[in-house]
Amino acid sequence: MSVTAFITHRDCHLHDMGSYHPEAPERLSAISDHLIAQGLDAYFTYHDAPLATFQQLKRVHTAAHLERLKRASPDLGIVHLDPDTAMNRHTWQAAMRAAGAGVLAVDLVLSGQAANAFCAVRPPGHHAERASAMGFCFFNNIAVAAAHALAAHNLSRVAVIDFDVHHGNGTEDCFRGDQRVLMVSTFQHPFYPYSGTESPAANMVNVPLPRGTDGEEFRRVVSDLWMPRLREFQPEMLFISAGFDAHYEDEMGGLRLLEQDYAWVTGQLKELADDCAHGRIVSILEGGYSLSALARSVAAHIRVLAEL
Repeated sequence: MSVTAFITHRDCHLHDMGSYHPEAPERLSAISDHLIAQGLDAYFTYHDAPLATFQQLKRVHTAAHLERLKRASPDLGIVHLDPDTAMNRHTWQAAMRAAGAGVLAVDLVLSGQAANAFCAVRPPGHHAERASAMGFCFFNNIAVAAAHALAAHNLSRVAVIDFDVHHGNGTEDCFRGDQRVLMVSTFQHPFYPYSGTESPAANMVNVPLPRGTDGEEFRRVVSDLWMPRLREFQPEMLFISAGFDAHYEDEMGGLRLLEQDYAWVTGQLKELADDCAHGRIVSILEGGYSLSALARSVAAHIRVLAEL
């Protein structure tokens, strides 16, 4: 049984974008409650997410972006950056923790203190571009983590895998053309953020899926399009943008995956990591808005990571 680090922080519960917003604090509570109910919580090592540093954030974000966000942070109430993305007085701290979680995860895995890690954090990150927040995201958590592995640990090749129902436009913006990074993704198309299909860079394997795509087709795409490129690339570490809003029960999107599909793809990636990356995987929560489906899907994902 491998040791899986579970990284979160109470600050991530305090970020709130208003009543009825789907990216709500209850998402993290649903995950933790389900893991406890299933008796899975005893199998992980638990860590509080640190605050990311400006140096770590500036590997993928502009200084102007950080300054704009810091200035926008309100003392009271909620400030909207766009119709979907808003800050309360706790958002800045929560976003810093969410990015810092990935940095700690990298350090734990590469030091051998954990075989792999799952970061149960919010706000999510994969829509945050180098110079802008959008789509519920402020800092690109997965990009910050991958850049930390490259810069602080001198890795040469890392892979980013994104199976969220929405295209990870921000991660693509951060790593487009960076030959040290291979990004593979599936996403519903046409769908928000309406990107990922126009002349992607050579290091991007973007696979748009039509509304209604089920697990069987998703598995075919992974087997036929993702895995050959990943095996050819031979990454030294894998980073998973773990969005679970492609689930059949999630009304945010229109794909039809089930928790067994998330378990299967996690197994495929774990096998790859064992073969070429000393088993090193960092997974960071992205989307997933049907609370029951989210909790069950995270449990299926993390069971495979922890070999339970």
